[in-house]
Amino acid sequence: MTNEFKIGKSAVTVTNRLGLGTNKVGGHNLFQDLKDENGYALVKEALNGGITLLDTAYMYGLGRSEEIIGDVIKDHDRSKIVLATKAAQDPDKDHQLNNSPQFLTAAVDDALKRLKTDYLDIFYIHFPDKDTPKAEAVGALSRLKEAGKIRAIGVSNFSLEQIKEANTDGLVDIVEDQYSLVHRQPEEAEFPYLQENQISFVPYFPLAAGLLTGKYSADDAEKFKQYTPEQYTNILAALDKVRTIATAHDATVAQTLIAWYLNNPAISVVIPGARTAKQVHSNLAAQKVALSPAEYEQIDQAFSQI
Repeated sequence: MTNEFKIGKSAVTVTNRLGLGTNKVGGHNLFQDLKDENGYALVKEALNGGITLLDTAYMYGLGRSEEIIGDVIKDHDRSKIVLATKAAQDPDKDHQLNNSPQFLTAAVDDALKRLKTDYLDIFYIHFPDKDTPKAEAVGALSRLKEAGKIRAIGVSNFSLEQIKEANTDGLVDIVEDQYSLVHRQPEEAEFPYLQENQISFVPYFPLAAGLLTGKYSADDAEKFKQYTPEQYTNILAALDKVRTIATAHDATVAQTLIAWYLNNPAISVVIPGARTAKQVHSNLAAQKVALSPAEYEQIDQAFSQI
């Protein structure tokens, strides 16, 4: 499934709606036992497999993820890669959140150096701080856009009210937020607002931190205490229904659910993460899962009451 998709009102287009989330690329502060060589290999696998959007952030290894990606893309046509990164945690203030124009301007320059490029396709304010007016923060990004340093303006982890404030002048192109079949809150109010205002949406944790890969059973409930026992049981029952559909397509549960997101009209790009090149290769196969409208609806309904 490789159809071109425009990011918000910007000039950025994505030629493949399957991207790559890279928090496990150099994210040594987030995950144990990560190896840089695996990070290099999986980014290469993604690009060689036709993925064009790479999603990273300063907080993924305090810049290390960006450095690894910068090394890899030197061997590829930069014009065919959509680079997205994020910042808000101020290293000079114990990583407290900072959305000030001065900080964001410096953060973009620092990211450009680590990524070894002269422009970012998408730059997100990673988290909102408490004090900076959101329209003021986005105004700083607009000036960076005019200067050619970024091509599309994004916000991440913003509430709907904060998104509206950030978009006061109609400058927000894309929102990245938590969304999955077991975390569907954005559907109610956020999605309609984004669609009305030509703002693209990218979900993170589409596989719910591994829960939706289908590899967990009733014995693993302790690992997912954020869900009540009843919710967890219902999620497993829903995954059993997905497994039946997956089998019909000779696919895994994870591939089938990624295909569901790729078919979701509210979603612009899906960015499942990976720890190894083998996992990237598996994610790429999701593009071959051709869900029928009935199967799409069956999956949607299976998770609707959780």
